[in-house]
Amino acid sequence: MSTTSPLRRTGGRSAAVLSAVRQAVEELVGERGVERVTIPMVAERAGVNPTSVYRRWGDAATMINDLATYRLSPDRPLPDTGDLREDLTRWAQEIVDHFRAPAAAALLRGGAAAAGTGSSDCLRHRRAEATVLVERAASAITVDEVIDLVIAPIVYRVLFRPWTLDDELAASLVERLFRGR
Repeated sequence: MSTTSPLRRTGGRSAAVLSAVRQAVEELVGERGVERVTIPMVAERAGVNPTSVYRRWGDAATMINDLATYRLSPDRPLPDTGDLREDLTRWAQEIVDHFRAPAAAALLRGGAAAAGTGSSDCLRHRRAEATVLVERAASAITVDEVIDLVIAPIVYRVLFRPWTLDDELAASLVERLFRGR
């Protein structure tokens, strides 16, 4: 009996379908807006059968909520400079840069709307990342402070004031976090 865990399949038809669907959703959201994207539209653009899309997500809102966090994958490497302030600044800048793209911002807006009163994958992933950064640094700064003072203002700007996502935002939010200490 083997004690190793099974290998995750990283390619194949399933990965190709997922990639095509993700690209189709981003394109359609950019062209039509999140509220006018349907599963049949996505399936046609992706060149896949609509039942494949329905089977994975069930409905357009769930699909958009899931794909809103795709590019900011929880599996990507986080900054690790040995300095919490620098790591948080680089991490926050990556998030700002990501959401400057109109399609990414539209997906977040759609994902937030689809999440309703439930927890969104986006927040869950950002909280997990903040936990890693804070715990690794053994800092007095808490994860909630990072969410409230760094992530929440970025998300607010993405949702309501996207023109304010500038090159100085990430550093100024992290600086404000550390000034409060």
